[in-house]
Amino acid sequence: MDRPAPTPQQLLTIAVEVARDAAATAYRMRAEGVSVAATKSTATDVVTAADRAVERQVIAALRELRPGDAVLGEEYGAGAAGATGPGAVRWIVDPIDGTVNYLYGLPHFAVSLAAEVDGTVVAGVVRNASTGDEWTATAGGGAWRDGQRLRGSTETDLGQALVATGFGYDPRRRAHQARVVAELITQVRDIRRLGAAAIDLCYAAEGRVDAYFEKGLAAWDLAAGGLVASEAGLRVDGLRGVPAGPDMVVAAPAALFEPLHARLADLDASGGP
Repeated sequence: MDRPAPTPQQLLTIAVEVARDAAATAYRMRAEGVSVAATKSTATDVVTAADRAVERQVIAALRELRPGDAVLGEEYGAGAAGATGPGAVRWIVDPIDGTVNYLYGLPHFAVSLAAEVDGTVVAGVVRNASTGDEWTATAGGGAWRDGQRLRGSTETDLGQALVATGFGYDPRRRAHQARVVAELITQVRDIRRLGAAAIDLCYAAEGRVDAYFEKGLAAWDLAAGGLVASEAGLRVDGLRGVPAGPDMVVAAPAALFEPLHARLADLDASGGP
């Protein structure tokens, strides 16, 4: 007999349990010392042993708690084959978002875990493994941190907005992104580059930054943090009608989205390598 479809809240409960344990492992392994296991797209795009260990731990926990589900992870790809068809659940995990911060001991690295049902993210948690900060969201249930509902920034003037962004690892892409930032920085309050996309999205949801944009995000970068931002009332989208994804992610309150979108489109922020 088929088991009943889980609710977003039930999936979130699982996600929080798994992410907290995973964050504890990441924190412990950081204290024990970091080793670079490999590089990916470039020599500066590192993978630590902890990235791999934490993802294996997440996959094992999900297999035990939800054995029929699929898992998509940054380090191992489709780490667990699962059911397909209506109501199928897929988990999307970034074991350590902000690996370079992790490597250097900077306190901006997180475990990001989201649950997707029928291709739509319905639950997500981002936990900063260094500080214990934790952001959660369910589809239609709002975004939360420490029992407080998140509603984003109230800033309405792009010229007074603190905008977060990030950079890719390919030198040609970085050069293009740097040109965009060089133009944009004269038209906003300031720019922040914290080095962990999931945390950036949650900071935007919380109003610690007013808006966020970045080119090159993968599903595991965006899934949980994007849900937190959208459930906080931010518009999370791409440029020129393209959905949020690898070409571009813009997350901003309604009053800031259109002017920021227009400026990024003028600067061809989604272009380049």
